[in-house]
Amino acid sequence: MNKISYKPLIALAIAAFGIGTTEFVIMGLLPQIAVDLKVSMASAGLLVSGYALGVAAGGPLLALLVAKLPRRRSLTALMALFIAGNMGCSLASRYGWLMTARMVTALCHSAFFGVGAVMAADLAPTGKQARAIAVMISGLTLANVIGVPLGTAIGQIAGWRMTFLCVVVIGILGLATLVLWVPSGTDRRPDLKAELRSIRTPKVWLTLAISVVASTSMFYFFTYITPILIQVSGIPATRVSWVLLTCGLGLTAGNILGARLADWRPQISVATALILTATVLFAFTWFGHMRTAAVALVGLWGCCSFSLCAMLQAEAVRHAWRAPNIASTLNISSFNLGNAIGASLAALTLSRGQSLSSLPAVAGLIALIGFMLTLAWIGISARDRNRLAGRPSSPHTLISHEFCGRIQNLRAENHRRTSPHARISGSRSGTSDGDAEVRDRLSCEGDNDSQVER
Repeated sequence: MNKISYKPLIALAIAAFGIGTTEFVIMGLLPQIAVDLKVSMASAGLLVSGYALGVAAGGPLLALLVAKLPRRRSLTALMALFIAGNMGCSLASRYGWLMTARMVTALCHSAFFGVGAVMAADLAPTGKQARAIAVMISGLTLANVIGVPLGTAIGQIAGWRMTFLCVVVIGILGLATLVLWVPSGTDRRPDLKAELRSIRTPKVWLTLAISVVASTSMFYFFTYITPILIQVSGIPATRVSWVLLTCGLGLTAGNILGARLADWRPQISVATALILTATVLFAFTWFGHMRTAAVALVGLWGCCSFSLCAMLQAEAVRHAWRAPNIASTLNISSFNLGNAIGASLAALTLSRGQSLSSLPAVAGLIALIGFMLTLAWIGISARDRNRLAGRPSSPHTLISHEFCGRIQNLRAENHRRTSPHARISGSRSGTSDGDAEVRDRLSCEGDNDSQVER
């Protein structure tokens, strides 16, 4: 397979569009929901954070439940549950029922993106896996650019229940395309024990930690981006939607750019994206009061911060390549855990009397923490490469090299004793004792590599 198969990726993107819309559209519907269900705005806001926590906590558990199912069957089952959850949202007459339906929908989120990312990588040739994952994630970015504004407008005109009914229609379309366009050859049955073993490596957990920190930085700033633009940048409320559209275009561009960089130099690209994100946020602290600069910086921030999604998701799949479903799902849960942490920390900062203008600088500092974690990640990967290359990077490797040297000397001595004419025959055949010693050394180093790998 030399080309990416786009039909099944489009099916995944359509499903991702529906999931992304139902996650974020609730923010624009909170006033109507609060009035209709007779609850406070604070209680209505829990529908946002509750969803994020449901994704972070419930997604991996659901992934374990469907781990024994083939991937295509898992995705169709998750989409069916997604449709049922959104149908429950549209029919909810009480706040408790709406929260329950939201939690059911949240369960599907990380499990779907986790299994879907693995399937997307399987559908692409070597060197293009991140781009295939980005096609699926493009449904999530388009949900922010198109689905959320359109769903908010529908809710304002026809009521918030109609918005969730429209999401149900999108879910049905996504389910149909998954059944029709995803080939049966991708319907692999994963090994649950191998899945659990795959998440024990330090590099997988470092990837998850970077995802949490990067998402925390993103939502520390993004949660209050509208009041920041109005009160700090002085942009009229009627024009904020256009600035957010610029941010959405930046998110889309970042998703495409991040995928290409992940297929090129993933770890260096993650470090670069984090340091650029921090730089843009610090620049917003200094120049955010200028309207033109604020609009440009918001677009750049969206591009830099969202480019990390495809990179980190592809790395989670790569580090757990033997059994990547649960690792991929945990990475999606890590993003959503960071969402909840970032929004909560930002609210705590404001409740302590800090101004909105302080949020970009703190978000930049959080991005720098992610950058430091990435440096540690790069260092661990370099150490592992040195180990597998047989370089003396640890006492264990030094002992192995000394042992190999002794074995090589014994082999050479035995060769000279048993083959007194080896030099003559070697010269006739175009080889020498030196060549034999080189072969012995290479053989010994190969044994040492396998010993280190074990």
